[in-house]
Amino acid sequence: MTEQNSGSCCGSCGTGTATDVQVHGSGVTTVYKVSGMTCGHCESAVSKEISVLDGVTAVTAVADKGEVTVTSAAPLDEEAVRAAVDEAGYELVGTV
Repeated sequence: MTEQNSGSCCGSCGTGTATDVQVHGSGVTTVYKVSGMTCGHCESAVSKEISVLDGVTAVTAVADKGEVTVTSAAPLDEEAVRAAVDEAGYELVGTV
């Protein structure tokens, strides 16, 4: 029997839970629309890549909404966020 991939990056994890990456601090909060996230692994991959950008203090990805909320010390360069999302294997659609 051949198993079909339902579009998820992997077939072994569930969907619907947010993945948080927190770093101490606060600042500007921006919500980005990201296409292609379908599960917790996707959320983790996107969060990990964005969290290493300079100035990022918190990242929350929610696959069900296709949204990533990013808090940073100052506004982020959208192209840097786009590159991080691309590196994770997903597409930045824009801001919400």
